[in-house]
Amino acid sequence: MSKVLTVEAILFGVLVFSGILGNILVIYVVFQSVTKTPPRRLPPSDLILVHLSLANLLSSLFRTVPIFVSDLGLDLYLSSGWCRVFMLLWVWWRAVGCWVTLTLSAFQCTTLRRQNVAFGPLTVQRERRRLWVVLGVVWGANLAFSVPALVYSTHVKGNATVELMVISSTTRPLLGCVWEFPSEEQGTVFASTSLAVNEVLPLVLMVCTNVATLHALAKHIRAVASGGTHTELDKHLSSERKAAQVIMSLVLLFVVCWVLQVAAVTYYNHNRGHHAEGLLTVSHFSSSLFVGFSPLVVALGHGKLRRKILSMMLG
Repeated sequence: MSKVLTVEAILFGVLVFSGILGNILVIYVVFQSVTKTPPRRLPPSDLILVHLSLANLLSSLFRTVPIFVSDLGLDLYLSSGWCRVFMLLWVWWRAVGCWVTLTLSAFQCTTLRRQNVAFGPLTVQRERRRLWVVLGVVWGANLAFSVPALVYSTHVKGNATVELMVISSTTRPLLGCVWEFPSEEQGTVFASTSLAVNEVLPLVLMVCTNVATLHALAKHIRAVASGGTHTELDKHLSSERKAAQVIMSLVLLFVVCWVLQVAAVTYYNHNRGHHAEGLLTVSHFSSSLFVGFSPLVVALGHGKLRRKILSMMLG
């Protein structure tokens, strides 16, 4: 293994395992804080964070870790049946991560844009029930959309030329698993549909919700500046404003990583020039950048999580 490859593998390994530890830490701190509060139920925003961290953690353990192992020069191969299962899981968890990120952004946007904020356990309980339904639909619908991976995936051994890449799965014959469609047209249709439904659509909706969130924040700032008293509603909206800033940072990180990966995979599928290998290396890192740094963004921006993590480090 060359020196350059070794440096890339080390940097990628640091990114991978920091993402794994970060997601585990977010999930642990959220559930630990819940056990010490009287209702012992997850707040709506923390519920979405747990689902996002869970999807990222599963993707890291079952997809990114094998990539890191292969970068170290170890050749691992799965059977045809296991390749179908792993392709299904890779597509499923990647899509769930995209849509749960959108759910988090949309939830914060609707919370900020409310004219009358109702306080009380019944309101929180209704929000939690709606979120469970939405999150159930996200996991279920994306699982159904990932079923073609059970049919159009197979395994290869040794060197293989990849004719088509689907961004939601992998950008290489990982563990010997590749896509195999009956015709080039069907493969292009599936790859384009996957890109549109699981990548472009959530991204466009995230941009729209972020614009609406910025508008709501500006409106709130003007209202607070013109008002003379600070009521409980002002304090609640102020905390929601801080949470919205964290979520917008999270979405911005997602958008940057997504654009880098889509550009690399699209260039490979339609051009395959001499820049393809370098762009695929960029895609290789950007696909794990969001998973690696999103827990850090959440932990540093979320006041409750930040205090809990600091207390754990100091205690």
